[in-house]
Amino acid sequence: MKWMRFRHGGREALGRLDGDQVEVFTGDLFASPEPTGERLPVAEIEWLIPCLPGKMIGLWNNFNAAAEKNGWGRPAEPLYFLKAASSFAAHGQGIRQPAAYDGRVMYEGELAIVIGRTASAVSVADAPSCIFGYTCANDVTALELLTRDPSFPQWTRAKSFDTFGVFGPVIETDLDVASASVRTRVGGRERQNYPLADMTFPPAELVSRISFDMTLHPGDVILCGTSVGALPMKPGTAVEVEIDGIGVLSNVYAG
Repeated sequence: MKWMRFRHGGREALGRLDGDQVEVFTGDLFASPEPTGERLPVAEIEWLIPCLPGKMIGLWNNFNAAAEKNGWGRPAEPLYFLKAASSFAAHGQGIRQPAAYDGRVMYEGELAIVIGRTASAVSVADAPSCIFGYTCANDVTALELLTRDPSFPQWTRAKSFDTFGVFGPVIETDLDVASASVRTRVGGRERQNYPLADMTFPPAELVSRISFDMTLHPGDVILCGTSVGALPMKPGTAVEVEIDGIGVLSNVYAG
């Protein structure tokens, strides 16, 4: 199932994508929502982020091909950062250049895990039951901020500007992660194409390990990291992140 949130006629609602139609639901996405019987054309709705995360966790160095290309060692444990909730942006929303930063801004096409039930110190075997589904993400980064101050790498600031936490358009609840790939197109040109099977820490292990550090709640999102091909964007460029079985997340970097 492909779940989504949208705005139509001034109201925000929950829906399920069915071709070019949206089946409208009521209730909590993570607690058996009920269909209302209403259907709307996709062309008439405004896309919203498909859930409301309390936190977004992003992985660094979680793909073997990227580690090999960059000369990084295989991490012994997941290496991650947090993105501010104010950074979230939906499918179709513009990505903005920060007012306080005039350097390069980079795209990173990624798979994102959406948590469906509370997870605290769960085993790898139990972790899949805590995963509601998966969505596409663009982990936008102010590249030059990361190492501008040699005394303090600015991961939070570089990753958390408004519109830098892009995800959507839908949450797919039935995805074969092992067989899927991520493709990122920039201005129509493919820049990333990598298999999700190349992850160092796959989704169940990520959820388990992170849940021993912090409690994960329904709606929380974990970005699984990116692989080779992440580069700076030029203003006015459309960036599309496509994942088999989920769909296409499309946004324009306004600059």
